[in-house]
Amino acid sequence: MPFIDTGKLAVFEKGIGGWRGRQFHSPSMTFCHWEFDNGASVHEHSHAQEEVWEILAGELEVTIDGITQIAAPGVVAIVPPNVVHSVKALRAGKAIVVDYPLRPNI
Repeated sequence: MPFIDTGKLAVFEKGIGGWRGRQFHSPSMTFCHWEFDNGASVHEHSHAQEEVWEILAGELEVTIDGITQIAAPGVVAIVPPNVVHSVKALRAGKAIVVDYPLRPNI
């Protein structure tokens, strides 16, 4: 499967609402293309995978290990493995999130 049309992937919703994703896996990574609504959030949590957030549109407040920064297009947030983090959407938008190694249960 060397090519994936992400527009044809099934959309799923995450959490209480406000997050719509399209997910796929390579042999070693998990990718999710997210669309998020203003005010949507991801609770504080951690996991064994490194996670990279690339913000394409909108604005997120990202907290990693107690440090909070605003992330907008052009900003990438890198979450090390097993580090507590959370996200809150300040403006609706889109992001690509990559986990390494595979994270099968997003």
